[in-house]
Amino acid sequence: MSDILPEAVLQGLKEARRKAERKASRLYVEVGEVRLRVLRKWDTGFAVDAAEAPQLRGLVDLFDGGKHLYQCLIIATSEVDGEWHYEFKRSTLAMDQAPLDYVRATDAPIAFLPRH
Repeated sequence: MSDILPEAVLQGLKEARRKAERKASRLYVEVGEVRLRVLRKWDTGFAVDAAEAPQLRGLVDLFDGGKHLYQCLIIATSEVDGEWHYEFKRSTLAMDQAPLDYVRATDAPIAFLPRH
């Protein structure tokens, strides 16, 4: 199909696909105060728009809307078709509370009230 269509039409189709991916994705990475929208995510990494993103490296937080999903250690692997591809060196599930170092009983009270 690419040999039939003119180059300008192919570029327009690629740009339209990128815009649709940007709007459809709720995922973004946060590095300090900088937020970058994730275009695509796969098991071992993700891609962001190269025009918006510097070449990242190190610790980032991955969010889905307002929900913190992962804390990730990443490296940039390549730039392909205007996208930076990053791979996870480590991806840790974000927790909303500290892990316990003991087994909590299922019938344990939630809080203690003082006696009067």
